[in-house]
Amino acid sequence: MIAESGHFALILALLVALVQGTLPLIGAWRGYDMWVALARPAATAQFLLIAFAFASLTYAFVASDFSVANVFANSHSAKPMLYKVTGVWGNHEGSLLLWILILAAFGFMVSAFGGNLPARLRARVLSVQGLIGVGFLLFILFTSNPFERLDPAPLDGRGLNPLLQDPGLAFHPPFLYLGYVGLSIAFSFAVAALIEGRVDPAWARWVRPWTLLAWCFLTVGIAIGSWWAYYELGWGGWWFWDPVENASFMPWLAATALLHSAVVVEKRDALKSWTILLAILAFSLSLLGTFLVRSGVLNSVHAFATDPTRGVFILAFLVLVVGGSLTLFAVRAPALAPGGFFRPISREGSLVLNNALLVVITGAVLLGTLYPLFADALLNRKLTVGAPFFNLIFTLLMTPLLIAMAAGPLMAWKRGDLTGVLNRLKIALVAALVLGALTWMWLADGPMLAVLGMVLGGWLLVGTLQEWAGRVKLFRAPIGETLRRAGNLPRAAYGMTIAHIGVALVIFGITASETWTEERLMVMKPGQVVTVGGYDMEFLGAEPIQGPNYSSLQGRFRVTVAGEHITTMFPESRVYQNPPMETTEAAIRPTAASDLYAVVGESDGEGGYGVRLYHKPLISWIWIGSLVMVLGGFVSLSDRRLRVGIPSRSKAAASGAAAQA
Repeated sequence: MIAESGHFALILALLVALVQGTLPLIGAWRGYDMWVALARPAATAQFLLIAFAFASLTYAFVASDFSVANVFANSHSAKPMLYKVTGVWGNHEGSLLLWILILAAFGFMVSAFGGNLPARLRARVLSVQGLIGVGFLLFILFTSNPFERLDPAPLDGRGLNPLLQDPGLAFHPPFLYLGYVGLSIAFSFAVAALIEGRVDPAWARWVRPWTLLAWCFLTVGIAIGSWWAYYELGWGGWWFWDPVENASFMPWLAATALLHSAVVVEKRDALKSWTILLAILAFSLSLLGTFLVRSGVLNSVHAFATDPTRGVFILAFLVLVVGGSLTLFAVRAPALAPGGFFRPISREGSLVLNNALLVVITGAVLLGTLYPLFADALLNRKLTVGAPFFNLIFTLLMTPLLIAMAAGPLMAWKRGDLTGVLNRLKIALVAALVLGALTWMWLADGPMLAVLGMVLGGWLLVGTLQEWAGRVKLFRAPIGETLRRAGNLPRAAYGMTIAHIGVALVIFGITASETWTEERLMVMKPGQVVTVGGYDMEFLGAEPIQGPNYSSLQGRFRVTVAGEHITTMFPESRVYQNPPMETTEAAIRPTAASDLYAVVGESDGEGGYGVRLYHKPLISWIWIGSLVMVLGGFVSLSDRRLRVGIPSRSKAAASGAAAQA
């Protein structure tokens, strides 16, 4: 009965979404205030209904109700409770329901916390959210019903993919979807602005916190997925340029460009059309990622569905949303006032360069991701676009972007002084060159790209700190004045500084781990010692152990330096029964300076075991830097100017604005 109630709640949610997507939109157009007022309660009702449906499916998983086909296919009575719960979204139907729940939750948050928005703009935003919800609710009800019953009910389930039975993958999808779906708000604001024909600094201030929130969640989701791939898959890498990895990375790039472009709209009332286009692009790429994961066109550990019918539905919805929004943009964008003018050498100019490079990088990743699919479909040729292509393009385009990231914030709005900025960055330049020289001396005959990476990381880190020091007049004013300036500095400024420091840390981590990694692939017998990265690793043997729902071969490595015991590492090779699958559990000893990484494989039948040992300098900085970036985003969100959108206005002023909307 719980499952049927959840299914009925989804049907009711579809009806509410239809009301939310039509009547407030018509009301805003025709001036029917009562219809406009329907947007907020409809958004609330839709969220509550979908939340009930999601809770119903969660109950079915927790209670191991195998009469529900989705539970039977993706759960097992012996599965730990954590993975019974997270198994709700570890499949196509459940993850789609989570997608819809988050979509409704963002609409509810706009309804609940968007009281400072003009009533008709808010109604249009919520109507667009409702129409997106209609599309996905139709999809789940007609092609992906999560509550479908089995009769008779099986005694037990097939179990969840063992690769997904991991804390990293348990929390990776919710954060990723919070980012993916959160970009729908920016899209809805963009479409609402096009319908109204008005984009101004107030609009940018309203849309920026929602975009920043989605960007933070998307950054966390990508970082968790990368971390999971590093420690779970056993190959020692953290990014494979898998098409589905790229599908999450492209919206992140577009959202990053959107955040910076919205700043120009807010501060200078310029780049209006471009900012609207970026909002459409960012959410369109999120929908593209949804299509790639659920269409069956890709074979990936990330992919959920292989049913072409579902893929056709999503493709049609993608064409409708993207085509419709771009058509509206083509019709209405020319009417938007161009706003303030600026010289190429200015703060605005540096942000335009930032946007252009991010969009070109996004286009290159999109081309490399889709080209093999088109080649297969149109030419019947199996092609792959691998890491060398992506690494080369990314390096070439990120170099000028990182240079601009340090110089741009030092430039004045409207008209900048490039000579003066470069003169202020002399310390950053010297620090970067010294770091590059030290890297070159250490590498000897190593790749010059490592030198470039360390130079760029040092340039960005020191340049960012210099920009902050200039704001507070560090060492150029009495300490009291410096502290006063630091205390009065907006939190958004601190957020930018922290986020840029995070980017520098990521650059250091990528450069060092990709350049100085030491690797040993060999067969080892008990008592054998191998030196990796200055650590002596003695193989003590391997023995079988039994887990809650798997059997495992666990290896042991004793790690010493100059005879002093450091730690003992226990890598595993696991075999799951439901469903049958072998997985690798790497043993990792992380430190701030480097990671030791050990993997144990099968026996050779002669007392030896296949092992892989790695020493990876600074690799943890990749995830530390990502978290620092997210910290910067949340510090910016704590700035009252972003939390409230615009200063509170009197009731009379608010009423007047509503009447003009």
